[in-house]
Amino acid sequence: MFFFVIGTLLLLAFLAWATWRTAQVLRGLAPTMNMLLLPAENALRLALIGVCIVLARVSGLPDVQFGWRADASARAALIGAAVGILVAVMVPVVTRFAIARFGARIYSPIVIRSVMPRRRREWVLVPLALVPAVALEELLFRSLLLGGFGVFVPSLALAVVWSIVFGMMHAPQGVLGIVVAAALGLLLAWLFLFTQTLLAPLVAHYLINLAQLVWASRDKFWLEYDSGSRS
Repeated sequence: MFFFVIGTLLLLAFLAWATWRTAQVLRGLAPTMNMLLLPAENALRLALIGVCIVLARVSGLPDVQFGWRADASARAALIGAAVGILVAVMVPVVTRFAIARFGARIYSPIVIRSVMPRRRREWVLVPLALVPAVALEELLFRSLLLGGFGVFVPSLALAVVWSIVFGMMHAPQGVLGIVVAAALGLLLAWLFLFTQTLLAPLVAHYLINLAQLVWASRDKFWLEYDSGSRS
């Protein structure tokens, strides 16, 4: 269990650093290629997914503790899809309201700009690349940090703490990004605990992210401003 705990925390620290570093690069450089389609980035995500699986194995805990259930039902997938669609509808409304109320400084589109498809071909490749990106976050935050650490700390406390951390890792998207991501983290944690499977939060998370890209491609007004360019 020692290697599981230390390894999971080190993985979290690495992803936090990588997120911060990527944001620094994006601020100083306009990427010429979609960031989700970089071969090295995708190879790294797949490798880290493998690390998550290895960490779960060395813990000695049963698969069900991590929400890995062979009997994961269509019901769990449908619950995840329903929640994902509902949140996907609400996020644009919340974003527009927050920007209108507090100004463009509250949100930075720097991340979504870097992954939004710009060509027809990318509308096929980006949704595919979203799968490992979402899977990595769900494996880390829901399977390992919530499910695995649940043998040491009450799940409710873990859900709150890791949701705050999840929100802070979205700091490059501004204050609104942090708040929305933290709220989303709580919702995904509830889905994980309620369904006892990773499938529900995985489906919900994927649909929310995909819907954000579709929405951003159709409603570009607020994407044209950098955080801090307006008050």
